[in-house]
Amino acid sequence: QVQLVESGGGLVQAGGSLRLSCAASGSIFSINAMGWYRQAPGKQRELVAHITRGGTTNYLHSVKGRFTISRDNAQNTVYLQMNTLKPEDTAVYYCNADDPLAYYWGQGTQVTVSS
Repeated sequence: QVQLVESGGGLVQAGGSLRLSCAASGSIFSINAMGWYRQAPGKQRELVAHITRGGTTNYLHSVKGRFTISRDNAQNTVYLQMNTLKPEDTAVYYCNADDPLAYYWGQGTQVTVSS
């Protein structure tokens, strides 16, 4: 079992920045990829950014060049640096991790971008 705890959400004006963190605990040795998803009201959850254990990344097209995902394997933590935030980035952001047995989710952290 893996437990994920997110932090760093909040309210920011358009053009501002936030940094999300996700700390993993439990059976962390088996974690492969980690990522961030988001879900806005009335919309489906979507993948924002993804990083493998080896550091390969991929991003949702609309956040490329603005968001950066990084991972500290020693600290079992994944980060999402979000710059030049837009009102359409407003959502609950969820941390995700997978191992050979399952997918795991954090509780979510709210990000609100005001115009």
